[in-house]
Amino acid sequence: MKACIFDLDGTLTDTLESLTYSVAETLKEIGLNPITPEECRSFVGNGARVLMEKALKAAGDAGGDRLDVGMEIYGRIFDANCTYHVTPYEGIRGMLKELKKRGIRLGVLSNKPHRQTVKVVREIFGEDVFDRVQGQQEGIARKPDPEGVYCLMKALEASKEECLYVGDSEVDIRTGKNAKVRTIGVSWGFRSREVLESVGAEAIIDAPGELLKFI
Repeated sequence: MKACIFDLDGTLTDTLESLTYSVAETLKEIGLNPITPEECRSFVGNGARVLMEKALKAAGDAGGDRLDVGMEIYGRIFDANCTYHVTPYEGIRGMLKELKKRGIRLGVLSNKPHRQTVKVVREIFGEDVFDRVQGQQEGIARKPDPEGVYCLMKALEASKEECLYVGDSEVDIRTGKNAKVRTIGVSWGFRSREVLESVGAEAIIDAPGELLKFI
């Protein structure tokens, strides 16, 4: 293996509080009912627009009439709060350090908007851990489309056979499968082991250090 590409939310970092807070503040500003943290957890993974579509529907905007307004408000609020109470999961820093020590090139691929993806990674991990960070942006299809994985593999100079993809959701498992790279699910994130198994995860790890056995 030459490269390892990670999902961000629920895989490297616990960002649920930042997402929940930003959605709650958005709904409050619009004048809609709040949603629960568990609802928010189940809505994340497919990008900001899908998150807001589902949140608005759960909050009472069944027709999605306020989506454009919601996206504008959410974009402003989330940009200011994307690192709110964000922390790396236990064992992540040590695992990344060991991968770097072994010469593995590291990338991040997220459906979170690119600006906020970069902001979170830099604030939590600094600028010298990951070789490439890529969030959702114009011109690159979001996960589970494999285009983002292909872009990162090219940047990291690794073939499909030389790359691992690691994520915590059904979106990530499908992304890895679509890209035809070895895909590892993690059990500590936003989805249960049962969800990962239901979409055919070939391997699921329960602690970051377990990833090293696939290198």
